[in-house]
Amino acid sequence: MNPVLSKQLLIIAHAPSPNTQRLREAAYKGASHEDLEQLNCVVKAPLEAGPEDVLACDAIVLGTTENLGYMSGALKDFFDRTYYAVLEKKQGLPCALFIRAGHDGTGTQRAVESIVTGLRWRWVQPPLILRGEWQPTFADQVEELSMTLAFSVESGIV
Repeated sequence: MNPVLSKQLLIIAHAPSPNTQRLREAAYKGASHEDLEQLNCVVKAPLEAGPEDVLACDAIVLGTTENLGYMSGALKDFFDRTYYAVLEKKQGLPCALFIRAGHDGTGTQRAVESIVTGLRWRWVQPPLILRGEWQPTFADQVEELSMTLAFSVESGIV
């Protein structure tokens, strides 16, 4: 008998390359751990997600590339389309962020943090910045970030 899934984790991740696709898959893997029995995970690209997805979730993982020292245009578009529709309804939403940064990622982090602060979402762990040349451990770090948030949501810690 399958338990009733009572909570939902939403992953919104921009993945324009094979490596960033690996990161998005790692986020899903972490949030779909076999020991999570009452949590459903939904993964969407930023251009496919809308306010209804945010309104239906209990926590969110955001993933973006660093583009010219800023978040991806796709993630910015997601925020532009959802901000006011969720502003009053999802305050306190637990969230986490991973950034695939070819350089330092701090401008991207500041940009996302500014929007998240305006939304009054709640960081459950510091943003994860995956800097420099691609490393296979990046996927492990994203999986851990997502799994930590998923278990925290399911257990009611956040």
